[in-house]
Amino acid sequence: MAYSIIKKKSYLFFLTIQLLTNCSSSDGVIGINANDLVELNTISSGVQMAYPRGSTKSQYGFYAYVPSQYNIANTEKYPLLIHLHGGGARGDSSVNPNDLNSILFDGLPSLIHKNQWNPKHPMIVVSPQSPSIWNTENLHNFITFLIDNLKIDTQRIYMTGFSMGGKGCYDYVSSKGNKSYVAAIIPIAGWGDVSTGNQFTNIPVWAFHGDADRIISHDKSISMVNAINAENPTTKAKITIYSGIGHDSWSRTYDNTGKGSGNSAYDPFDISIYEWMYLYKKTDL
Repeated sequence: MAYSIIKKKSYLFFLTIQLLTNCSSSDGVIGINANDLVELNTISSGVQMAYPRGSTKSQYGFYAYVPSQYNIANTEKYPLLIHLHGGGARGDSSVNPNDLNSILFDGLPSLIHKNQWNPKHPMIVVSPQSPSIWNTENLHNFITFLIDNLKIDTQRIYMTGFSMGGKGCYDYVSSKGNKSYVAAIIPIAGWGDVSTGNQFTNIPVWAFHGDADRIISHDKSISMVNAINAENPTTKAKITIYSGIGHDSWSRTYDNTGKGSGNSAYDPFDISIYEWMYLYKKTDL
């Protein structure tokens, strides 16, 4: 199998440990009219659109963004980036469509909503919403649904997430290994199962965490990266640690303002994460 080199709102989340995630408020949150969101092919290029649960055949409600270059009439395909939210954005938009707005408070969908995201390489970005901890089989089926409905370059499917979503990234690969769709993952302020390092041998990983995180210790990211590297992966897993930063280590990562500020004892944040992921594509399809 070959791979080629290529944030205010507080809440309490309980899993195996107590998890508090800080979210920022977002101006002009998009209102949702489920009646206008029946078919996925209604998506407009350069726009991030809401699809409440039940408006499509997906088991998730989600926000989807396609780049301005995207044209449903042509054959060009684009990389896909799946963004997994943290515990505070959990909800079920089939019960209350406005639940989906919580996805816009933080992370990558927030940057897109505020027109503050402009990567070098155009990408489709899809941000699903889960009512509970991320389920790996549901995630896998969701990506299959997206592949069936959008013009996706299946060799360039990436995944990122923070807090609970960081765990979701790890869990997806831990469960699916080489059968997963992803070519690379970027888990932030997350944790994983250190007994599954051998599932990551062909999937590049770049983890981020703050060493002042009192919710999820940065040691959990370090342990997971060490477990992966102990299996001699094709591409060594990376970890960037921010000194003096708490649980929200994702904002500075997604908007690239954290570049150059990592602890020098760990891997430097010296390239946009979007450019880094583009270095890798899956060629075993």
